[in-house]
Amino acid sequence: MNQLSKNEKKVGNSVRTYSPKPGDVVRKWHVIDAQDVVLGRLATHAAALLRGKHKATFAPHMDMGDFVIVINAEKVALSGSKKTQKFAHQHSGFPGGLTSTVYGDLMEKHPTRAVEKAIKGMIPKNRLGRDVASKLKVYAGPNHPHAAQAPTPYVFEQVSQIIK
Repeated sequence: MNQLSKNEKKVGNSVRTYSPKPGDVVRKWHVIDAQDVVLGRLATHAAALLRGKHKATFAPHMDMGDFVIVINAEKVALSGSKKTQKFAHQHSGFPGGLTSTVYGDLMEKHPTRAVEKAIKGMIPKNRLGRDVASKLKVYAGPNHPHAAQAPTPYVFEQVSQIIK
């Protein structure tokens, strides 16, 4: 047998790392029904679909994700006492410009913002993250204008993710 020294390379049966090209990306449409689903668990699943982490061809430097439609955002569940104790903060950029809103009030006035904020908080905060976030569509009610894309319904497989 011929032994290779440290500096010699093995020629022949080397494994090549697959690097996806922008033309190789196949995007699907998923619709998630947020009724009685815990907000954080909904956000983790939606963020993974948006990033494309469920695909075998995932690459962290590329936008490989699918389009995600979230319906019934007004009926999403918050676990525990988060409706009264969790705050959404905004800052105007000026001194003393911090405003805080209780999540219960935010869910009543703008339910889509609460869902968008939770999902966007789980994707990268850079140019790639902004491109990924543009594929997220959130609607307060059960209707959406994307029926022509034939979205597939996303099913939560664990019982603990749905509040009864």
